[in-house]
Amino acid sequence: MITYLLIAVTGILSYLAFQNHTMMDKMQFNAAKVVHGKEYYRLVTHAFIHAGWSHLLVNMFVLYFFGRAIEQYFGYYFGNKATAYFLLLYFGGILASNLWSLATQKNNYYYNAVGASGAVSAVLFTFIFLNPWEKLYFFAVIPIPGILFGVGYLFYSYQMSKQSNDNVAHDAHLLGALFGFVFPVLVKPSLFRHFIDQLFSIL
Repeated sequence: MITYLLIAVTGILSYLAFQNHTMMDKMQFNAAKVVHGKEYYRLVTHAFIHAGWSHLLVNMFVLYFFGRAIEQYFGYYFGNKATAYFLLLYFGGILASNLWSLATQKNNYYYNAVGASGAVSAVLFTFIFLNPWEKLYFFAVIPIPGILFGVGYLFYSYQMSKQSNDNVAHDAHLLGALFGFVFPVLVKPSLFRHFIDQLFSIL
């Protein structure tokens, strides 16, 4: 249920921001304005607006499929705390994905970022943690085990974050993904054993 709510709120706010440049400017992530202007709300609001329809649809498509699955898993593992933990995962992914840019761009008033990619990466990688051999479809066509997809994704994001020449916040993807991978262990350490058992289950 919370997945649908997040998609609805993000879709509405993104649509409004598409029409209103002032709203886009006020909500987007800008490390200099966060640090020097104390506009801390930007640490979260940027995740609810997007650069365009394709950016929005890709993020919400991934959230739709994996968010619902994580809600079910959290319901099984955490019972009545499932919604609270899902929100912690999502908003924790938003905040974690900001850390590198917050440190490196704090004096750059021209650096701006929008989108839920960090949070969505966190949700996706929690799914991979809980189901390391579940098939994910690369480019929506090629099936690949989640754990292999995850390793490749992390390597790609790390390499691209060092180049920083394509206007994509790869560091946000990387940090969000790493947060999502460790989050289950932070809230329920025994899940690490579950991960190991799953990882070696095919042997």
